[in-house]
Amino acid sequence: MSVASHAAIAAHRFGLGEADLAVVGTDPSDWLKRQVGAADAQGSNLPGVADGLHAQVRARQRLASTVGTASAPAGGPDNAAATPGAMASRDELRELVQGDIRARLATAASTQRPFAERLAMFWSNHFTVTVLKGTTRGLVGAFEREAIRPHIAGRFVDLLRASTTHAAMLRYLDNQASAGPHSLIVQRLARRREANDPMAPRLSGLNENLAREVLELHTLGAAHAGGRHGPWGGYAQADVTALAAVLTGWRGPGEAAARPAFEPNWHEPGDKVVLSKRYAEGPQALDAVLTDLARHPSTSRHIATKLARHFVADDPPPGLVNRLADAFIQSDGHLPTLYTALIDAPEAWEPAATKLKTPEEFVVSTARLLRQGERVVARVPDAGIGAMGQRLHAAPSPAGWPDRAEEWLGPEALWQRVEWASRVADRLGPGVDARQLAQASLGPRLSAATRQQLERAADPSQALALLLMSPDFQRR
Repeated sequence: MSVASHAAIAAHRFGLGEADLAVVGTDPSDWLKRQVGAADAQGSNLPGVADGLHAQVRARQRLASTVGTASAPAGGPDNAAATPGAMASRDELRELVQGDIRARLATAASTQRPFAERLAMFWSNHFTVTVLKGTTRGLVGAFEREAIRPHIAGRFVDLLRASTTHAAMLRYLDNQASAGPHSLIVQRLARRREANDPMAPRLSGLNENLAREVLELHTLGAAHAGGRHGPWGGYAQADVTALAAVLTGWRGPGEAAARPAFEPNWHEPGDKVVLSKRYAEGPQALDAVLTDLARHPSTSRHIATKLARHFVADDPPPGLVNRLADAFIQSDGHLPTLYTALIDAPEAWEPAATKLKTPEEFVVSTARLLRQGERVVARVPDAGIGAMGQRLHAAPSPAGWPDRAEEWLGPEALWQRVEWASRVADRLGPGVDARQLAQASLGPRLSAATRQQLERAADPSQALALLLMSPDFQRR
């Protein structure tokens, strides 16, 4: 395969698309490896976006005392989201959410480290938190910046720990309201109810949502027949309940910050047994459990499969998955080692572009093709992505957005892509030469059929629309 072909794959499959393949250079693998590290600070090279993020930090500090981002009082559950302060702050929350989305897209459209940015997007989807839960509004962007982006090039256990204990995750999966059945807070409230205290609040008890998702989505994966590393999954309902008990007391800090907070009055006393191993009560148990989960063979296979599916194929080659799982285990979850194994894998450089871009990837790659940078969010915060079926920061479930083409190929979804591409082409097409753009951006990946369509286009706008909707551009 030629250097130009490798460059095109590096730019589009591993990266987020480029206007000119010359930026990749003559060693595409080295170009990718040099990008591995913590993700760029969002908006760091975009003054307008950075200023907006600084304003958001100040706004979150104000909201902490009025909207219920602070922890609930020791005497009862978290109900601050229903306070008058919360109602009065809806406009400010909306601005925070929109600012987070603008920062995400502007950074992706402008970064000079697109591989690192794609990895940040991958892990943000793996550890999904969404604004669909009222208690997480205003926290999702902070979660990505604080729990995900700094840790994408460290060890998996650090990424797992940061995401599990962040306020946004604790609130999204209801752990802030989870109390051990024998905890001090439950006993205290029981005595108040026995005394017929009409003001005694009720607690729902042990909540298993976070524990279940940590096991099924974030580490071990769903039960599966397994492979060379043995059974995949391998946990029972008792393990979910035990992990939920370990997680009691972890209720999050009072503001959108990465600092975890543990409240012992909510913690279930006594030892817990997770996957046949005993852990003593107390906050240290969570770190011990997460460390063991990160080293579990099922976790290595689950992560290897998802990474291979995202970058290579909807049904990734088993040999590639096995090698990535080996790299994960042998490096003790060192993520740069895992990424290097992916970059060095022959399967990752197969010429056929089988992965379909999600709406977000489509918009970001278009912005990079047209060198729009932060202007991509000048008109609307999400640049029109939501209209194509992917509302940013609002995945439909804790499993995140799907990573298979079949999930994005419905007739309505495709028509929305055509509509979006046509609007962009009408606005920007007259000022560009789509044929020249196609050759510079796609290189050897530009097919004869697409080249012919561009030559036959009636005008520059139609040519740009045809390029954006071509299989060469839609797939990576």
